[in-house]
This record gives sequence, structure tokens and C-alpha cells, in this order.
Amino acid sequence: MAKVLLPLIFLLVVAAIGFSNGNDVGIYELRRGNVSIKLTNYGATILSVILPDKNGKLDDVVLSFPSIDDFRNDTTYFGNIVGRVANRIGGAKFGINGVFYKLIPNDGRNLLHGGKKGFGDVIWKVESYVKGNHIIFTYDSFDGEQGFPGDLQVSVTYMFLETNKLGVKMQAESLNKPTPVNLAQHSYWNLDGHSSGNILSHKIKLFASSITPVDSELIPTGKITPVARTPFDFTTPREIGSQIKSAGGYDINYVVDDTGSGHLKKVAEVTGKKSGRKMELWSNQPGVQFYTGNQLKEVKGKDGAVYKQYAGLCLETQGFPDSVNHPNFPSQIVNPGESYEHVMVYRFTAHHSD
Repeated sequence: MAKVLLPLIFLLVVAAIGFSNGNDVGIYELRRGNVSIKLTNYGATILSVILPDKNGKLDDVVLSFPSIDDFRNDTTYFGNIVGRVANRIGGAKFGINGVFYKLIPNDGRNLLHGGKKGFGDVIWKVESYVKGNHIIFTYDSFDGEQGFPGDLQVSVTYMFLETNKLGVKMQAESLNKPTPVNLAQHSYWNLDGHSSGNILSHKIKLFASSITPVDSELIPTGKITPVARTPFDFTTPREIGSQIKSAGGYDINYVVDDTGSGHLKKVAEVTGKKSGRKMELWSNQPGVQFYTGNQLKEVKGKDGAVYKQYAGLCLETQGFPDSVNHPNFPSQIVNPGESYEHVMVYRFTAHHSD
């Protein structure tokens, strides 16, 4: 079949109250060809990703709420940028250079995704957009916010690359104190359509031979263990549901294999069985949290959808969870004058089954 090259321009349609003072919440659409993405500056959040399937039929493939207001007391983190430190910090405490920090727990006795009001629950400023290029959200996190030390300047760029790739670049700069930084993009994907049911028939390959096992509170033990001959082994593609009961659902950090092939590492390939849609993911981060929506229960979603257990999957590239309390894990500490950069690239295609 002849490949149709779409024009290398896309429309950035802005439906917003305004974006001058950083206090207004708006919805922004990036569009290129028949691919469109809606975002909001509330949490720098992805609201929808509309893609063609193997027959050209368009569907929205990310889970979300009917309105922005639904995000305000939400614990699903649909599509949010989460931080200052994504994932869990054991005991909601850590030390840097002999200085001890106690955070306010929001997940039992632990801290999850930056605290009760993390980056997914703040209004970001729309810093700029360039027609045909990108949109940038920025947020100035203050010293002591949710208990974290130091002022931190944060930005997230969403950008179309070529005709079928989405780039996400998360950056942060510490201004005056050493601080942990670990940002993550928390979209839930269902490549057969957000309201199509569960993702158990999706096939996934993870380019990761090890995991960081956790205790009963989902805090890493500090070990790194191989996945071979366990229900966590997705080094060859298989259906997510094939051993999900043995695994008790998936909610674990995988150690991405270092192939030594430059800046970005291949993280995952996922295919929707019914739609033929395929998503590939690359990142520069050492880990990826693979989560299968185990906690979703009768969540009222957009377009009248009701999301049940396993309705979507998350692939959150990240530093390892609770790294601040495990010296053997890659450090997440950003010192004053240093910068953090987290890059993700998604590629979307659709194929008929062989």
C-alpha cells in the first residue's frame, strides 16, 4: 500500500479562557493529519489521543474524565504529569547531605506522586506555543511545597515529531537547594479505544529484564531481580492477561535494558488486538512503571464510559521508586544549577494481524 505523507504542519487549536497569568485553566488541541491530542494546563495533562485503527477508524485511546473539575479530588492521575517525585517515597521521608525531610503521607504512611497536591493538581502556565511545532507548560515549584526542599523551575513540552510520533520533554532546574526530582507522564492507554473494555488482550513487549521488587506497601526492597521464568517476564511479546492473576495485577518498576544505543532506549511495544493499533515507546530514563489499572473500579469517564479494573495500562518512564532511600538505585538528586531532563517518544502505527 502506498504510504501517504501527511503535510509536515499541524494545527494547534486553543480553546482556552486565556493563558496570560497562569491562573486560567484551558483545553488545547494539537492536530496533525488524522492524529489529534487534547491537553490541559491543569496538571499538564493529556486528555485525549485520537488515532486511526487498522481500517482508518478513529478512536480516543486514553482514559480521562468528563470535565476538568473531576480531576480535583482524583486519585487515578489520568494523564497527569506527576511530581515533584513520581511514584512512592517510603515512610514519606528522606535525607540529603545530612538534612532530614519529613513529607505529609498520602498513601498510607508513604508519599505517592508528589503528595496530596502534587504537580498533577496544580495549574501550569502555558509558556509558549509555536504553530507547527509544540506547546510548553511551565510551573514554578516553591521551597517547601509538599515538604520538598528548594525552588524548582519545571517545564513540559509536548511536540509532534514527523507524522506519527509524540515527543514529551520534562525539564527541571533546582535554584537553591538539592532536591529529588522524578517526573512521570501518567496516561492510561487502551489502544482499542478508551471505552472498549479491558486491556487484557493487548500484547506487550517490555525491553526490561529485571524489576525492583516491592513489599506489601509497594515500596521497593532495594533489590533488583531478573524477570526470567516469572509472570513479570514480557521480554517476548505476550498478552497482558496471560499471567495477570499469578502476578496479582501489574504495578511494578521495570529496569529498562541498557542497549548502549545512544540517548534514548526502547522501552515497550504494545498492540491492541481488535484495532491493530501499535504504540512504541522510547525514553532516557532507567525505569518504567508498568501498571494495569488494578485499582480502577466503576470510574465515571468521558463520553459516558465507565472504567473498570484493567480498563487501561500505564507505562510511566521514571527513575526508580524510593530512590532517595536506596543508595544503590540511580540518584534523583538535582543540585542547584543542575538540570533534570526526561524525554519520551511515542510512535503510533496500525497494522492488520498476520
